[in-house]
Amino acid sequence: MRHVHIHVTGIVQGVGMRPFVYREAMAHGICGWVLNAGDGVHIEAHASVEALDGFVAALSEHAPAAARVEHVAVADLKPDTWDADDEQGFRIVASQDQTAHTTLISPDIATCDDCLRELFDPADRRYHYPFINCTNCGPRFTIIRSLPYDRAATSMDCFPMCPECAAEYGDPLDRRFHAQPDACFDCGPHITWREAAGDMELKGSGTTPAVGSTRETSDAIIDRCVELLASGGIVAIKGLGGFHLACNAANEQAVIELRRRKRRSNKPLAVMVLSLADTERLCHVDDAERGLLTGSIRPIVLLRRRAVGEGDSPDALTLAPSVAHDLPELGVMLPYTPLQHLLLAAAASHDMHALVMTSGNLSEEPIETDDDLAWEHLVAAGIADALLGNDRAILSRYDDSVVRVVGGVVMPVRRARGYAPRPLPLPALDGAPSCVLACGPQQKATIAFTREDANGEAACFVSQHIGDVENGETFDAWNAARTRLEDLFDLMPAALACDLHPSYLSSQWAREQARKCNLPLVEVQHHHAHIASVMAEAIATGQLTTDARVLGIAFDGTGAGTDGTVWGGEFLVAGLADFERVAHLRTWALPGGAASVRDARRNAFALLSELGLLEHPGAAGLLDTLDEQTRSITATMIERNINSPRTSSMGRLFDAAAAVLGICGQATYEGEPAIELEAAAWRALGGTAVRLDGNHTGVFTPDADSPILDPQPLIEALLNGIETGAPADRLALGFHIAITHATTHIACEICDREGLDTVALSGGVFMNQLLLQLLTHELKDAGLAVLVPHAVPVNDGCIAYGQAAIARARLAQTASR
Repeated sequence: MRHVHIHVTGIVQGVGMRPFVYREAMAHGICGWVLNAGDGVHIEAHASVEALDGFVAALSEHAPAAARVEHVAVADLKPDTWDADDEQGFRIVASQDQTAHTTLISPDIATCDDCLRELFDPADRRYHYPFINCTNCGPRFTIIRSLPYDRAATSMDCFPMCPECAAEYGDPLDRRFHAQPDACFDCGPHITWREAAGDMELKGSGTTPAVGSTRETSDAIIDRCVELLASGGIVAIKGLGGFHLACNAANEQAVIELRRRKRRSNKPLAVMVLSLADTERLCHVDDAERGLLTGSIRPIVLLRRRAVGEGDSPDALTLAPSVAHDLPELGVMLPYTPLQHLLLAAAASHDMHALVMTSGNLSEEPIETDDDLAWEHLVAAGIADALLGNDRAILSRYDDSVVRVVGGVVMPVRRARGYAPRPLPLPALDGAPSCVLACGPQQKATIAFTREDANGEAACFVSQHIGDVENGETFDAWNAARTRLEDLFDLMPAALACDLHPSYLSSQWAREQARKCNLPLVEVQHHHAHIASVMAEAIATGQLTTDARVLGIAFDGTGAGTDGTVWGGEFLVAGLADFERVAHLRTWALPGGAASVRDARRNAFALLSELGLLEHPGAAGLLDTLDEQTRSITATMIERNINSPRTSSMGRLFDAAAAVLGICGQATYEGEPAIELEAAAWRALGGTAVRLDGNHTGVFTPDADSPILDPQPLIEALLNGIETGAPADRLALGFHIAITHATTHIACEICDREGLDTVALSGGVFMNQLLLQLLTHELKDAGLAVLVPHAVPVNDGCIAYGQAAIARARLAQTASR
């Protein structure tokens, strides 16, 4: 007979771990108990050595699908330290909160197949219940208030269970045993309905919502919602982490009206469809994409759209043109909550097979999470016609995650619901501070906390996507995400990291906090953070050593450089702690700064001025789009250096090319000209690839500080093509090919000179799938290993992770001296 204490860590709460342990204990003849604590799951087990060996192995090998068991520590109990009653049977005991809060929490989980069957089974007592869930699915992180994960520590604490739900909750052999959100029509949350015009039958208007407290009233609310959507209305619908704004994706007028009200004129919108079959009527779907669409996370997946008339299916779905305009990709997701399943099923009966589901907010503001504020900001403000809410509070704001598959590998575009805050690994470093708070960038902001674990490993908790921290509302959301992670996981920063940009709100906060609390502050160059995020992931997966150096190619829109210019087309020889800028794109003036980001024509005018190409006949089309006054003012600003920072941004070069080619001259959303340029290049791939005339690959010229990638030959080649009447799409493709050749040429020369064999790619420009694939293939053909991020986005969503990795490395170096 052996008597042991077992400590299981990882994502082991909110995933059905205790009922699983109970069943395994029964199967292996184990006596003792199991409980949740702040640092994981604890088990006391009494059995034969053979039985215990099988039991311990099962804890890792057969854990619930949503669990992630990281460690199973087994220690023999000292004699006389256990109660004799614990050797009789096995039980689940009340949770304890006497340990450090180091356990991990499951992200929210999409509705499982068992619950889905019950949801549509007229004989089931939860038939059509919009909040059906079990230990295998439902809300988790968005409803938790504190650890350990028990109902009293969630926003379900105000819903006492009815006798039937309580019986399920207390039965170790039931699928809903200790399912904290467990509920039904009799005892749980209910959907609510408020309509701007007021519906007399539902009595839902103003501050007095109709409540779906019975199946009949709940179904009536869903029917009314679908009826309104079918008539062209816009509805704010509460999800797991916030509200969506929904409309009929096939109704062009409804989509245009949604864009007008939300102030989102051109940025593509995501759609939700009922099934995988409906998805395949819209887009091409491979096996990896199929798994993402139907898995437990169900993010928005960027898919290649079917061309009009493409394929053999006569029932292809047609979307309103304004959903995603002429872009080659479409963001698609399947329902992941019971309410969404009910809505999409009801919509299909009205011949609506796709709904626009975009974040419930005004553009550039945080997604709404509170029903009353959503009514005020979305319905009363005239954005939505009605609000489909509920009385279960959202405690953490979460947007939908966005992913795409590139070369068979999943790459996140926006890391949020379902992924965050699942910790990412960091390299083990002697002397690293106990906790670093990395404050992230300004755009696509996240924050990150590091934690040094007792086993010598380190983890990084990267928050969900927060947005662009450029106003008070988003900064409040940034602060809320920070305090939520600090409180849940007992994280106490011993050092801070931030972007070295002087004006970022998060960096200003970090500088003030470091001064006030007398904490070390590490200010990190933006593009070094990009490359360090790739390196940290590669070190954790064994692809690099902790002291490795790589050639980092950071192609981005904006980042403060160490020389006072705006960087973004950078070649960095980098380690985790430091870097050297060894080459970059030639700089030019950016008149008006952000104004030239929004108006790519001004940026293009400035670039042509710098390159001496304003008089080229091919530039006439661009110049004609600018009135004389704008040209004169822009020229004067450049000449007198008035608010015209110099930039080496590859993102701005793509924008300028789009404007020169007449593809897109003004950005209504971030990166629009470059996105349209890529779309044009993809269209050209249907024909013959073009090679621009002359030396279009750029010039690698020596400079006092570092070699320069000069775009003059490339831009002149584009102008020559315009002059001779070459199609803009073919010139856009040629531009991509030229950038690929020039980048590979420089990378090979640097790697040969520096003795490097690995290239790390990061930065928002590599959201361009065509460029990423072309460059990756060409670098590999040249014999170089290529690293790209897979745990975090290639855009600024990776910056906080990179900052955390750099700060740990620098502070560890300092501690070792």
